[in-house]
Amino acid sequence: MRAWAVTEPGPVEADTPAPLRLVVKPVPVPRDDELLVRVRACGVCRTDLHVTEGDLPVRRPGVTPGHEVVGEVAAAGAAVRGFAVGDRVGVAWLRSTDGSCAYCLRGAENLCPASRYTGWDADGGYAEYTTVPADFAHRLPADVPDEASAPLLCAGIIGYRALRRAALPAGGRLGLYGFGGSAHLCAQVALAEGATVHVLTRGAAARRLALELGAASAGDAYAPPPEPLDSAVLFAPVGDLVPVALRALDRGGVLAIAGIHLSDIPPLHYESDLFYEKEVRSVTSNTRADAREFLALAARHGVRATTHAYPLSRALDALRDLKAGRFDGAAVLVNDLS
Repeated sequence: MRAWAVTEPGPVEADTPAPLRLVVKPVPVPRDDELLVRVRACGVCRTDLHVTEGDLPVRRPGVTPGHEVVGEVAAAGAAVRGFAVGDRVGVAWLRSTDGSCAYCLRGAENLCPASRYTGWDADGGYAEYTTVPADFAHRLPADVPDEASAPLLCAGIIGYRALRRAALPAGGRLGLYGFGGSAHLCAQVALAEGATVHVLTRGAAARRLALELGAASAGDAYAPPPEPLDSAVLFAPVGDLVPVALRALDRGGVLAIAGIHLSDIPPLHYESDLFYEKEVRSVTSNTRADAREFLALAARHGVRATTHAYPLSRALDALRDLKAGRFDGAAVLVNDLS
């Protein structure tokens, strides 16, 4: 099969050597507990960019990125139950956990020290085929097309977990810093639940999308919002925005940092940034329960991704456009290799 591989991590703008190359790999053979999935679409996540550029050190030489995969079961291992060839499934970021550590046993499998991730520890969906342990495959709503479903599998799930980590009170005022694939899905959930949403981001197209989705305001990321915030989620991987977001919080407010990678945070000033019981919380991956809850909410409230389709053969172009902020919403690779 043909697949993209991170051959030499570095800036995606580079042509020689390009950090991501289209190569030939064997079709993977599923283990007893795994599904072989023929990829139909794969969302483009900022984490893929971090892996390709080396912000997240590659854990598997020549790894194939991609963890927002929509596909169909092409084969199943001998121990798999409940899936059949032809079933439509989703493959997400969290690939496996040990199931036996203290974190897994208390329902916090996202903190499992043995957790493994699609497109980082194992080859992902920038390819004709990928594999996934059956216990970590997701069933998808039948009425949502592949292209619209793909971003739900990481951008949506992580945005949902970040929203819950931000402890937004009922009817509260929420600030979203950055407005890409994850934030525009998080905003739809928050709005459906009755929140007032203020978007703070650099891109004019992203601001327009925010207002079209129902945000009360959309302004520059470094400008104060129109009113104090009860909660905020930082999606942009920019540490300089942490004190900015903290200063925008009302007393007792919570800032959740959603990214897996963040540039350095400048010094915080206790009185102006943290006093009055403000909190900062990180977000680490997600649990399968998060995924099930979000996918159910997305179906109930009609949460839809704004997408821009690229052929899978142009994956590097999609990553370059993501880095440059050339589109709003989310990019999705549609398999043109098979």
